[in-house]
Amino acid sequence: MDTIRLTMAQALVKHLQAQFTVVDGVEVPLFGGAWAIFGHGNVAGMGEALAQVKDEFTTFRAHNEQGMALAACAYAKQYRRQRIMACTSSIGPGALNMVTAAGMAMANRLPVLFLPGDVFATRTPDPVLQQVEHFNDPTLSVNDCFRPVSRYFDRINRPEQLITSLPVAINTMLDPATCGPATLALPQDVQTMAFDYPASFFAKKVHKLRRNRADVDQLATAVAAIKQAKKPLILLGGGVHYSLALEEATALIEQCHIPACETQAGKGALPWDHEFNLGSVGVTGSSAANAAAQEADLIIAIGTRLQDFTSASRTLFANPDHTLLSINVTSFDAEKHNAVPLIGDAKVTLQELLAEVEGYQTPATWSKKVKALNLDWLTAVDQVTALPKQAIDHNYLPTDANVIGVINRAASTNSTLVQAAGGLPGELHKLWRTSSDLGYHVEYGFSCMGYELAGGLGVKMATPEREVIVMVGDGSYLMLNSEIATSVMLGLKLIIVVLDNRGYACINRLQQACGGESFNNLLQHCHTVEAGAPKTDFAAHAKALGANSEQVSCLADLEQALTRAKASDKTYVIAIDTDPIPSTQEGGAWWDVAVPEVSNREQVVDAERQYKIAKQQQPY
Repeated sequence: MDTIRLTMAQALVKHLQAQFTVVDGVEVPLFGGAWAIFGHGNVAGMGEALAQVKDEFTTFRAHNEQGMALAACAYAKQYRRQRIMACTSSIGPGALNMVTAAGMAMANRLPVLFLPGDVFATRTPDPVLQQVEHFNDPTLSVNDCFRPVSRYFDRINRPEQLITSLPVAINTMLDPATCGPATLALPQDVQTMAFDYPASFFAKKVHKLRRNRADVDQLATAVAAIKQAKKPLILLGGGVHYSLALEEATALIEQCHIPACETQAGKGALPWDHEFNLGSVGVTGSSAANAAAQEADLIIAIGTRLQDFTSASRTLFANPDHTLLSINVTSFDAEKHNAVPLIGDAKVTLQELLAEVEGYQTPATWSKKVKALNLDWLTAVDQVTALPKQAIDHNYLPTDANVIGVINRAASTNSTLVQAAGGLPGELHKLWRTSSDLGYHVEYGFSCMGYELAGGLGVKMATPEREVIVMVGDGSYLMLNSEIATSVMLGLKLIIVVLDNRGYACINRLQQACGGESFNNLLQHCHTVEAGAPKTDFAAHAKALGANSEQVSCLADLEQALTRAKASDKTYVIAIDTDPIPSTQEGGAWWDVAVPEVSNREQVVDAERQYKIAKQQQPY
């Protein structure tokens, strides 16, 4: 048997280089490179291995391990899970910094290969720098924190273990039913150990998207349900994007005249102005979509995990005679909410459905009713996003909706909007209009504050030809902003708009909705020194990180600043002060947020009373 003598780290990198995939009919490397921040736990092993192939397999240096891992998540999401990045860190805090991103990838079913350094497998120098010791279990390290946020986890304690473990990790990430992050913990001594690896371990392998077909009986049940439906509604989830099933989903909608709505992950599957698109659904949904969902007798959920925001905490589908048909590649999701499952790849399953339901069309009365609802909703969106009369008033604090309107009008079909946490995802889900399936990139499965700037970097890496616009609140900006410097360093231009409402305004609104006082969210309500919290100069901060930047004081100035940002040759940051109180009241649905049963505040007592009433609409 032909063998090649390499260190474990060298073998790992060489195997990654041998993996390929097919994107738009073109064969490309599966791995778009590696993110790395080196420390004593990976610099001698993984660092040397990556340095040897730096001209063929790019290593990107970030400023924060969480930031680089979030960028890898965004890269995979923007590539529709067809390409992956690896992330390596040292042991201890470097590894733990990546755990948040692993949780985000796990929640959103995104493939990222985590390669944290680990303590010595031989234990000879224990305890090493940054080692966390367990008195009763010497096998544990901080990397065990990756176990609950990894689809696959292994610790490579011998160099030959890589031969079996690494292919399984890659297959786990590429299987649509198990897709998510994989973690291989790499003891720093094992990284440097040599082994005679079989040459076949480095043979080129081309991966293709796996498409599991639906069970014949499940398909027949689904066809019968559709043909009997009088008021059907389609929920478009992220799986429509990941299965590359946009054409098939559109065909089902148009052929059968079934109105459709979109989850956060599914937004963009239909152009915003498609005649059957009712917009967003659920807690942050449009009034049209939510009204249709409450009345529908058949809800066809395609590629969605049906989280609480989508289902309004299981209260949205209110027709007592409704059927929930869930098309999903994994049974775990397909059988949620007591759904009728149709387990299979969205693209091929929809192709088979289309053939079987030929001739069926939704009753005209239902189509006419939901289209009228949608016209009312589109008018409402026009009103809240229109440029207000105070556009040139420097004393007017604009709402999030005002700013969204300005940016949306400045965007093009080649723009991608990036956002993640706080109140903006809800406003954007309702109000942002995109005609491109790549135009809306909002991470809301984990609602990860700090994702926006790093995520924008990953989006730009995946689609460098697109204009990437990042909207970020001051809270998320202050949590994680270091990758602005990385974007400048790598020449990956972002347009970043910072909405400064002086605190965590979204949670402040939720706090008040639950009867609580404004406490510890807005800076004015936090424990501070007598002078209060300082006003952050975001434009100056961004400039210090190497970006072009400016502060604007009104919406008209924002319009002009966006023109300058588009003309900039590097990342451009625009900061604008906004009002922390208003949010779009049109649309939306109930969300289950528990309220204290005992309180000395009358507002909490009243909120708890209303909460119990709402809970009565929620089945077990």
